[in-house]
Amino acid sequence: QLQLVESGGSLVQPGGSLRLSCEASEVTSAVGWFRQVSGTNREGVSCMTNDDGYTYYSDSVKGRFTLSRDNANNTVYLQMSNLKPEDTAVYYCAAEPPGPHPPGHARSMCNLGPRHNYWGQGTQVTVSS
Repeated sequence: QLQLVESGGSLVQPGGSLRLSCEASEVTSAVGWFRQVSGTNREGVSCMTNDDGYTYYSDSVKGRFTLSRDNANNTVYLQMSNLKPEDTAVYYCAAEPPGPHPPGHARSMCNLGPRHNYWGQGTQVTVSS
């Protein structure tokens, strides 16, 4: 069964940067980062698939966050820059096992969550002075 382990969450000042990592136990075909503030719905931040090279970003992070992956090590990164207090949340990694995807799946994964419901345990990011 696919397992995901996040790391890198921390306390950071506004305007600062942070990189989150997510290591998968096996090869994945689609990956994404989500975040959740207590009492609210989980929000899709950024997602990508192996199929078309397209990376989806939510409007709230576009231009500040960058999603990347190291396929040799089954690891996904979320580079976060110019962090704001409203970025404070628990960040979760999600992934899907190998398989085909329809066009636009990166966006739908971020909007609806991953197929088969594989999630990491979450890592806390706090942006505060």
